[in-house]
Amino acid sequence: MTTLIHPASNFEEQRVILPSMTWRQYESLLATLGDYPGLRLIYLEGTLEIFMPSPKHEMIKKIIARLLERYAEEVDIPLHGYGSTTFRQEAKARGLEPDECYCVDSLKELPDLAIEVNLTSGGVDKLAVYQGLGVPEVLIWQNDQLILYDLRGITYRESVDSQFFPDLDWTLLAQYIRPQEQPQAIKEFLQAIRS
Repeated sequence: MTTLIHPASNFEEQRVILPSMTWRQYESLLATLGDYPGLRLIYLEGTLEIFMPSPKHEMIKKIIARLLERYAEEVDIPLHGYGSTTFRQEAKARGLEPDECYCVDSLKELPDLAIEVNLTSGGVDKLAVYQGLGVPEVLIWQNDQLILYDLRGITYRESVDSQFFPDLDWTLLAQYIRPQEQPQAIKEFLQAIRS
């Protein structure tokens, strides 16, 4: 029997934390579970998190992506989407699949900007994973706000200005993160940035 879940339903996110996992075990699980829809694996120095996002999580990450993509089109920023591609480096003992991520101007080995939606606390420290991978900027949606982290040297710091989207007002964009009203929110966002 198949159970269908309505996309607007709000089942809780599910996560399992497995300590003392080797890199080989992580890669084996990636090979086994990597194509399972919606499942994310996050690896940080021997700790593995298996994460299944909720529909609410997925709708929020999608509206953020749509707003950012429309903004880039509007102001002519060449944006290349990687989606939730797996990025990993054995030497740094880190790996994950961002909720969404992008390269600006040209495709690169790692994204310039990764987007994460945090609806619940706990789990592996994703910023530590991104830091080890060397992703320049991470945008996190948490507590109904967007926080931009900029990698300076080897540490992230909160920032209001993006090196890739220098004129984007993140507070303004956050006002249009309305997952239940995506088409209307995008239209209103475009009107706001045009005025």
